[in-house]
Amino acid sequence: MQHLLYQPLFPMGNKYLQQKWDKASYDLHRRKVRSNTHLLLLSQIQNVLEEEWILKIQRENKILKEKISHIMKTTGAVDNKNDYDRKSLGKEKRQLELLRISKENQMILFRLSHCRPHYNVKSWHEDWLKTLKVMDRIARYPRGKAKQQKVILIYCEQSIIHNTIHQNNNLLNCT
Repeated sequence: MQHLLYQPLFPMGNKYLQQKWDKASYDLHRRKVRSNTHLLLLSQIQNVLEEEWILKIQRENKILKEKISHIMKTTGAVDNKNDYDRKSLGKEKRQLELLRISKENQMILFRLSHCRPHYNVKSWHEDWLKTLKVMDRIARYPRGKAKQQKVILIYCEQSIIHNTIHQNNNLLNCT
């Protein structure tokens, strides 16, 4: 019944046979691992690695010791001076290109600063008037009526307020 619960790695036709073959190959693998007596034990491998690490540290310490003794014997001056002057191979070409571009920019600036604008304000105004006429024709409500209505509304409100104040004054005078 264990073969019903077995989940193989690859698709197969029979779970029972697949489990049996996988178990047989696993047992063969385990026997081979046990039969390899020439493998080093884990502790032996660790000892070898520790010895190599100690040898590496000793070698580096020896190199540092020699460097320090050399510095102590000499004046201890630093010898990292570099008298090399950096030279660019394309420096002259870049400078010529920069000079050419700056001359072109100056010429463009001169032409721009000395040319006069040639706007035709009269034609702009005529176009605006035409646009206003078109807007009046296609508008749902006539232009300018809203401002007139606001003025009338403000005038009406002021007259109502004025009349109310006047009536209140008359009532006060009557009593």
